[in-house]
Amino acid sequence: MHDVLRKYIPERAVEPCVSLIKKHKVQLHIVGERKTRHGDYRKLPTGQVKITVNNSLNQYRFLITLIHEFAHLKAYEDFGFGIKPHGIEWKRSFQQLMLPFIHPEIFPQKLLPYLANHFKNPTASSDTDARLTILLKEYDSPNENNYIFEIPKGRRFRTKKGRVFVKGDKRIKRYECLCVKTQRLYVFQPHAEVELLPETID
Repeated sequence: MHDVLRKYIPERAVEPCVSLIKKHKVQLHIVGERKTRHGDYRKLPTGQVKITVNNSLNQYRFLITLIHEFAHLKAYEDFGFGIKPHGIEWKRSFQQLMLPFIHPEIFPQKLLPYLANHFKNPTASSDTDARLTILLKEYDSPNENNYIFEIPKGRRFRTKKGRVFVKGDKRIKRYECLCVKTQRLYVFQPHAEVELLPETID
């Protein structure tokens, strides 16, 4: 397990993560990229816990995602299964589990203040934290994707689900975008990552 995790998370995070896996007898599966989630927690009929994490994540996002899923396990163990999946019990569990990792031996110095701020009140997805998402993306493998806020108004783009939109006006923080197929308006977070499409030539 040590050798496997070294491929996906910072070296100094390997031993504490292996300890968590062994302590809770978790089945960890590293899987191909999924468009709608970075990771998943599941209690199997046998009573064992299965955690999956996408192999496409950079080492820092992978670690955050792995601890996110362990926080579900800890919250359910401590408070029972009647709690909300991302309620206050999960938030507290996530904070407690993540705290030992938020230091410069594991994360780059520039990320630390944003991680500290995020974990004052962690959300169901770190993707909703625009500044942290943008900073984490700097450690991704190069790709051709853009953020919504980078795309000029009137340009077409494609989402991860394959739908094509035209960027419109900004509404306070989010952007109105028109779905080409349905002609319905949707709103996008400024840091949503999409594929910019070539300009059409009439």
